Amino acid sequence: MSSAAASSSSSIHVVEESSSTAAIAPNKQPTVLLCIGMAGSGKTTFMQRLNAYLHSIKKPPYVINLDPAVTQLPFTANIDIRDTVNYKEVMKQYNLGPNGGILTSLNLFTTKFDQVLDFIEKRAPTLDHIILDTPGQIEIFTWSASGSIITDALAATYPSIVAYIIDTPRTTNPATFMSNMLYACSILYKTKLPFILVFNKTDVVSHKFAVEWMTDFEAFQQALQKESSYMNTLMNSMSLVLDEFYKHLRVVGVSAMTGEGMDEFFEAIKQAVKEYETEYKPEIERLVKEKAQRLENEKQMQLNKLVKDMNLSGKPAKTESDPMVEDDEYDDDDSEDEDEDEGRGEELIKDEDYEAMEKHQNTIEDESFSRWLSHAREGGGGGGI
Repeated sequence: MSSAAASSSSSIHVVEESSSTAAIAPNKQPTVLLCIGMAGSGKTTFMQRLNAYLHSIKKPPYVINLDPAVTQLPFTANIDIRDTVNYKEVMKQYNLGPNGGILTSLNLFTTKFDQVLDFIEKRAPTLDHIILDTPGQIEIFTWSASGSIITDALAATYPSIVAYIIDTPRTTNPATFMSNMLYACSILYKTKLPFILVFNKTDVVSHKFAVEWMTDFEAFQQALQKESSYMNTLMNSMSLVLDEFYKHLRVVGVSAMTGEGMDEFFEAIKQAVKEYETEYKPEIERLVKEKAQRLENEKQMQLNKLVKDMNLSGKPAKTESDPMVEDDEYDDDDSEDEDEDEGRGEELIKDEDYEAMEKHQNTIEDESFSRWLSHAREGGGGGGI
């Protein structure tokens, strides 16, 4: 990470607040609240309302901002991604667009998230709530590797809950309502954490119509019949699928502007924490154990493969019980090999000597025959025998 893109690459900047009003409990586990919502749903304003509400009851939260593109926050964050990563410099240096810049900034920040966990651990005994503001582009957090790492790291240690913020006035249309519900369903099954549907802006439009559509299938069908659209058949089918999904959701209506519904929201959080402890935490622990066991099995397989490769030479491996016997066996084998080599050498020398002697004898016999023939011819020329 370059110095321009990251203004504090070696450490995370933290804004500490006085915790004199909170009693220190060593075994205390603060609740982590992940606020997720589409752009324009009032998510950041809802974060401000949460912060103000908790301060009013003398339980100030630990606030973390994960949106690098926000220009101004209406609340003070203990940890702000903007203090670590410069979003505009990331776009410039990596030649990225707005969404790519946000995703890359979040990835760079995640490389330092172990430091964030250390800060949270130090403050955990004095905290009741940890709230996180995420980017308005939902897919950047929920479907990215960095978002999964952050969510899993927090959920493995602290009770974690997802609050999905919905813009209530824009959900009065059945098609828009169905789209929001499908998105909420996908986030639920991606995070695998207790889930709360938060219908925001109830000071503008009440969320009662949405609750009725979720609990009364026929009421939603009547609303669909009023809409003349080619999507009616698809939405009819999807509403049947989501009927089971609605049964396991907690729904609250709040107004981030007026503070209405905040008591009901925190009551839903208490119920979600109990659900985390009884259902989600055992599952998370099981997954952690399975991963550790899988890594141990892979390690053992690699070790067995190494031992097997070492024994592929064809000679039995030495054992600590009787190393001298095997050494003697190797010495005997070596002696036999040397004797065989010497025997083959002697035979080779004998063969070469025999061939030389035979060649010399043939040469002598040829020369003797030539001298006899020459003598005989000379005698014949002198008058015969």
